[in-house]
Amino acid sequence: MSAKALIVIDMLNSYEHQDAERLLPSVREALPNITRLIEQAREHDAEVIYVNDNFGLWRSHHDELLDVVLRGPHADLVEPIRPDEESLFVVKARHSIFFETPLEYLLRQHGIDTIVLCGQVTEQCVLYSALDAHIRHLNVIVAEDACAHIHGDLATAALQMMERNMRARLADSAEEIF
Repeated sequence: MSAKALIVIDMLNSYEHQDAERLLPSVREALPNITRLIEQAREHDAEVIYVNDNFGLWRSHHDELLDVVLRGPHADLVEPIRPDEESLFVVKARHSIFFETPLEYLLRQHGIDTIVLCGQVTEQCVLYSALDAHIRHLNVIVAEDACAHIHGDLATAALQMMERNMRARLADSAEEIF
């Protein structure tokens, strides 16, 4: 039996960036599924790890980032999935959740060999994170209905690449993943 963790990618977001208008409809569609996954992971005592951009606020911590996005115009997209006291948090600066972050070390310390990815953006951060997990010999499950995209066609292609090239298992958030 493998230990699993849910990785919530870039969902603590103010949506004040160039592609936000294209992204928002997909986020609204994925949000209930992300919420379901978080609840499922917590019910099964799986680690819930938020890996998030820091928006250039290098002196900040996760509570400060959360405060910023909850004061923003799209707080309704963050409130349902806000981290609880048990959630872990990793700051990232680039697309991959692994690039120059302590995530790999954290996963190894917790004996986690399977990660479940959800969040945004399917054709960017989720894709690059799945690739980096694959080359680290981690098992990857992508909850495809719990991932938001900017470009639907690229998201479809990214999911196909993750499944075929990285041996990721594509799952639905309604499945018993944990």
